[in-house]
Amino acid sequence: MIEPGGRGALGGLRALDLSRVVAGPLCTQMLADHGADVVKVEGPAGDELRTYGPPFGPATSAYYEGINRNKRNVCLDLRTAGGREVLGRLLARADVVVENFRAGTMAGWGFDYEAVLAERYPALVYCRITGFGVDGPLGGQPGYDAMLQAMSGIMGVTGNPDGPATRVGVPVVDVTAAFVAFSGILLALLERARSGLGQLVDCALLDAAASLLHPHAAGWAMFGAAPARTGDAHGSVAPYQTFATRTGLILVAANNDRQFRSLAEALGRPELADDRRFASNADRVVHRVELAEAIGAVIAATDREALAERLRAFGVAAAPVYDVPDALDQPQIAHRELLVELDGYRALGVPVKLARTPGRVARRPVRRGADTDAVLTSLGYAAAEIDDLCRTGAAARLEQELV
Repeated sequence: MIEPGGRGALGGLRALDLSRVVAGPLCTQMLADHGADVVKVEGPAGDELRTYGPPFGPATSAYYEGINRNKRNVCLDLRTAGGREVLGRLLARADVVVENFRAGTMAGWGFDYEAVLAERYPALVYCRITGFGVDGPLGGQPGYDAMLQAMSGIMGVTGNPDGPATRVGVPVVDVTAAFVAFSGILLALLERARSGLGQLVDCALLDAAASLLHPHAAGWAMFGAAPARTGDAHGSVAPYQTFATRTGLILVAANNDRQFRSLAEALGRPELADDRRFASNADRVVHRVELAEAIGAVIAATDREALAERLRAFGVAAAPVYDVPDALDQPQIAHRELLVELDGYRALGVPVKLARTPGRVARRPVRRGADTDAVLTSLGYAAAEIDDLCRTGAAARLEQELV
């Protein structure tokens, strides 16, 4: 069990996770990975991410398991007065709160941040994650990853030139929003150490999505250049795309003239570096089709792994295109501890590496309500009071009692 004062850069920090689905839970998992005592509150129906799949486990899913470790779990029905009374006690002891309710939900329960919590708990860092913010033309509207990929322009620049706009194959907006929220919370905590005051961390999926539009946003905002889909090729650098070898796809990237000359030499075509069509990156981008044909003809006869090794030896960036199982089986993944295992739990590791106070995986995700008794006891509830809360449905214990 993760307790206050535990190991990690955030040891001693108490965080209340009132979020569900992806962005909020991933943010609080990162807090927990670095030592914060995170209490996750799930309603009687549970976090719907448990239903996203396949693959599924008992009363859970891989989607849920990947972003809810290192947390204690309490089940509360916040629609009830008893559930809200428990929530009030949890808020009173929290340093950080993360929530992604629909706009107005917390206010309806009597816990509006601006009007109530900021005055009652001035040191509280309150992170609100929404789709579009709480005001403006779309304020308060729900938002999901694919919606924001579509509306932000991300899908508009993803896919082949002659094909439809395509969703990125991972929930890139949700994950980015989680990192934005995590960063915002850490900034607020740093400032609190100076001022003694908390503040609102206002995180919107729209903001996270828009932040990913570089360099396309700069090209349009500064020069009026609307980007086009370029498939796996880079719109501003050539060659920077995948090529077919006889054993699979490889990505080759020559980011400057020196690297391009090295690439030409490695492929046994040094004359390409002296071709006027390919003299500079700007020239190569204009003539990317002819360049790809010339390079591709050589690469097609090679072995992918051997070519990648040869190109790297020449100082040229190259990488085999792996599927997820092969990617996670790489020795470097293991060396960087990017795939961890604990008591049968296997998931992505901690991406932020700190030398003196490293993050860690100390507890696998638990079932809904697994820590209800322990958490309520720590809040000062007597055993009889906990029994009464569970009897009335304001709280619940282990998940098997809920289904």
